[in-house]
Amino acid sequence: MRITLRDRIALAAALLAPLVVALALAPVRSHMTSANLALILVVVVVAVAALGSRTAGVVTALSAAAWFDFFLTRPYQRFTIADSDDIITTLLLLAVGVTVSQLAAHARTLKLVTITDAAHLARIHETANMVQAGASPYAVVDQVRLQLVEILGLRGCRFEHGTLLGRHPRLEQDGMLTVARAHWDLDKDGWPGEEIELRASVGGRYIGRFTMQPEPGTPPPPLQARRGVRVTPLVSSASVVGRGVAGLSGGAPSEPVRCCSRAGARRPG
Repeated sequence: MRITLRDRIALAAALLAPLVVALALAPVRSHMTSANLALILVVVVVAVAALGSRTAGVVTALSAAAWFDFFLTRPYQRFTIADSDDIITTLLLLAVGVTVSQLAAHARTLKLVTITDAAHLARIHETANMVQAGASPYAVVDQVRLQLVEILGLRGCRFEHGTLLGRHPRLEQDGMLTVARAHWDLDKDGWPGEEIELRASVGGRYIGRFTMQPEPGTPPPPLQARRGVRVTPLVSSASVVGRGVAGLSGGAPSEPVRCCSRAGARRPG
């Protein structure tokens, strides 16, 4: 899996933050109970877990337990614990830290899913409103292609009608990518260095495909975002079929219609 800048920062914080806090607490350790010291470190674990991934949360919990042992339990500055209560406190710190970090990471994931789903629903409504307002098939197709560029971080996208030659890597309805009938790990390997197709069909009838050009060197969006693209093209395709896809501006069914990118859209000359 690709490690983002945010994850790198979180992992660095996971290693350093418990150490810094434990060092700061060392001068007052004789004036506080082990339980209170451990709770302060739990707060550090939660803060890092909220920032980064589950892995960062687990690393923070392990780091917090280790530095709690080293700096805040007798004998000091040794990875040994003389008091049985301090042993229990250290184990509880580790267990609570891991559990809370996982809950914090899960809550952050749910928030991302909620935001993503709300954005996708808004896009679907926007496309449906265009159809109800009598927008041309060209405008509807443009709208969907621009949405795909935005959602997937593409450098370009076009829609091609009818059955077309060539087997591009295919973005499936579940958000996974298939290359030569084999699964391609997007999270691990990133986008392949060629065009990708997203097929559009209505009622089992193949209508055409969105041919997408990923931005080289950029990581793909999360799986939830990739899954979300499946609805909008289907809505668009249904609308285009209802308006007569084969007769778009007199074009042939297999004719690619316009191309869009982050810089905008244009008709072919």
